[in-house]
Amino acid sequence: MKTITLRAGKERSLLRRHPWVFQGSIAKGGADAGETVRVESHDGKFLAWAAFSPSSQIRVRAWSFDEAERIDAAFFQRRVEQAVALRRRLGIDSNGIRLIHGEADGLPGLIVDQYDDLLSAQFLSAGTERWKDAIADALLAATGCTYLYERSDSGVRGLEGLAPVTGWLRHPETADGSRRATEVTIHENGWKLTLDVAEGHKTGYYLDQRDNRGLFARLVREMGCKTVLNCYSYTGGFSVAALAGGATEVTSVDSSGPALARATAHVTLNGFDAGAHTALDADVNGTLRRFIKEGRTFDAIVLDPPKFAPSAAHADRASRAYKDINRLAFKLLNPGGLLLTFSCSGGIGAELFHKIVAGAGLDAQVDGYLLRRLEATPDHPTTITFPEGEYLKGLAIVRKG
Repeated sequence: MKTITLRAGKERSLLRRHPWVFQGSIAKGGADAGETVRVESHDGKFLAWAAFSPSSQIRVRAWSFDEAERIDAAFFQRRVEQAVALRRRLGIDSNGIRLIHGEADGLPGLIVDQYDDLLSAQFLSAGTERWKDAIADALLAATGCTYLYERSDSGVRGLEGLAPVTGWLRHPETADGSRRATEVTIHENGWKLTLDVAEGHKTGYYLDQRDNRGLFARLVREMGCKTVLNCYSYTGGFSVAALAGGATEVTSVDSSGPALARATAHVTLNGFDAGAHTALDADVNGTLRRFIKEGRTFDAIVLDPPKFAPSAAHADRASRAYKDINRLAFKLLNPGGLLLTFSCSGGIGAELFHKIVAGAGLDAQVDGYLLRRLEATPDHPTTITFPEGEYLKGLAIVRKG
């Protein structure tokens, strides 16, 4: 077993059960990509069993802090079973569920979503890549699923020195030789939504907003919102929610034509009037500015942009981008109107995001009531030792006026 020795004073994060060790904290030692190593303090005390990544700034990701534990196929089977058991206990009324959420489930670099009878997984670290086959076997055994699609095409893999990989990882042969389609229909909040695990964002869909979409439908109904603008709409989850809440005019804006086509299909799939929905293939920032010039206003607006700040180093630039779109949205929001605004940037904390949105309101000369703070669904957990896992944060605001 190869050993990684940390510099004096750099053991504090592992002692707090934080799973990351950065390159600058290592005094000596090395290993192959994904190889299990013993991590010790400068004076030789055991700290963790971990996966080594020679290419990443996060040089070590801890598997276990128990010196007696072995990192083998049985270890991954236990971790997967524990994660799946937690999701079953949550009683989520959907067949689209996040089963493995990386560090929160003690499996750094592994993301797994279940869409009906199909699993979609991202192996994003050298450690999960090395143990891919054992993890795949454990996933199928714990869930009873037989189909596992790999979506390891995130840019994060490049930082690990890994090439992108997509395709079926587990796909049993059928008697007639046919292949299971990569498109799936899931249900949430009483609606039907379709996705394609081979082509959709991330693993296929954004399950982390499930509860917020349900909340939005309820608030639209309770507040009598009729005109709704859904920005960065992707395949229209919030647009369906708005129509379910009684909205009569919903506009979805996104820069992806295929995503908007699926959003339009979702409207009719759920029995809503196609004429009540408009899909705009356009830049959100430019569209917001154009609507202001045209004098358009809305009863409710959703801002769910992509990740503007992947790390704290990008926070300043991202803050300006978040502030700009929120300022424009405030100007388009009717008095008494509802704004749901989000950030999925790990480099932007909840407190900073609140300050950014408050500053946007000041610039727009708009004040608002904060109805509630928003976060990811419970199947995307955050642990007390890994606060970085709290990536999605949002605010539900009612404009004063």
